[in-house]
Amino acid sequence: MLFHKKREINTTEDQAGSTTDKDKASGDSKDDDIIREVEEQASTEAADGEVAGSAASAEAADGEVAGSAASAEADSVEVTGDVASATAAGSEVTSAQANGNELIRLNDIGKAYYIGTENELEVLHGVTLNVSEGEFTCIVGESGSGKSTLMNTIGLLDRPTSGEYFIRGIDVAKLSDDDLSHIRNRQIGFVFQTYNLIARTSSLDNVAMPMLYAGVPLKERRARAAELLELVGMKERMNHDPSELSGGQKQRVAIARALANDPAIILADEPTGALDSQTSQTVMDIFHKLHEERGCTILMITHSNKLAEECDRILTLVDGCITGERAGTQAHEYAATKAATAEGKATIASILEKD
Repeated sequence: MLFHKKREINTTEDQAGSTTDKDKASGDSKDDDIIREVEEQASTEAADGEVAGSAASAEAADGEVAGSAASAEADSVEVTGDVASATAAGSEVTSAQANGNELIRLNDIGKAYYIGTENELEVLHGVTLNVSEGEFTCIVGESGSGKSTLMNTIGLLDRPTSGEYFIRGIDVAKLSDDDLSHIRNRQIGFVFQTYNLIARTSSLDNVAMPMLYAGVPLKERRARAAELLELVGMKERMNHDPSELSGGQKQRVAIARALANDPAIILADEPTGALDSQTSQTVMDIFHKLHEERGCTILMITHSNKLAEECDRILTLVDGCITGERAGTQAHEYAATKAATAEGKATIASILEKD
């Protein structure tokens, strides 16, 4: 199954079975470069008669044609929809395109370790889910249910053993390690249970670190880091090292760091797991604030049913399988919504303006 975006081409397409190689995009290229590279590398017509095209009609020796932007006709091919399913001579090509606001889609994802050995262990079993932009989704499950493995897969820290994973319509399986690193840096913000802050480094520099790898100039990244720390209530602690911060303060710094490159989604893996109940609620308040005021897409993993109920959508994970989905029962109205000061609102407006 191949996924393509509409584009213009200036070169003549090769016949079926040929593959056009393009130079890989550099590590700091924009997301469009990655998309273009994936499209060009994946634009191959398989000998089994499957053809996928986007924006142009392609004629192959076996007579199959598939188009996503144009209407194509062939004796044995039927095309319907923007991304069509084509059937010819008993061969079926099915293409799909993410919905306009669909950010992440997992289709039948499996993950196994020690494959081919007597200790082979399958952790994820056919997980299928999607996350749309602007959602606050929670995955809840007991220890050992596969939550962290699923989060690592979604966060591109690990590749699935089977199934399909699309982020913004891009097939992750077709990306190089450099491409995955680029997307992690620009599109995904991580918040971990153990904070993962750099020791002997100030809160300001911890938050600025992702922007360093993104090539943001020093003055700009330090200014943005300061604004983000103020957003999470850590303005007075921006020059303190992690060893000088409490658990809740460390997590607030970690949340600010996750926002550094204005990611498409924030992945929070047990963000309150090491915190007491009161501090946990403070951290949740920050997530609600980001979701409501900035429209952040958040995917959180937790074992706390109480905190999960505050989310828009709850997925239950049991033994590596999604066993249920429902809406949260407790609409959470965080205190900062009505109590936000003029200074706080101006800070948020400034950050949004820069974005």
